Amino acid sequence: MKKKLIKGISVFALALAMTSCSITMPVTATSNAVGSKVGKSSATVVLGFAFNEDASIRTAAKQGGISKISTVDIKVKNVLGLIVTYETIITGE
Repeated sequence: MKKKLIKGISVFALALAMTSCSITMPVTATSNAVGSKVGKSSATVVLGFAFNEDASIRTAAKQGGISKISTVDIKVKNVLGLIVTYETIITGE
């Protein structure tokens, strides 16, 4: 009985440690028509430290070859507050 309880608690703790949350939110939109191009940029923060990464709108536009931005979204993925990934997603022409 005790072994089953310890095993159950261990499985629960492992499942909890592997959980993450992801949310995508709109940031802004312009009057430009929604284009077919998509650009993305991202940065990961580990224990509060970012390592020279760039999740800016400018970088996302450059990655997608976009000169007229239509929409800007940001996606945040959080793993227990220890690892947080920010992704900027833009559309346009």
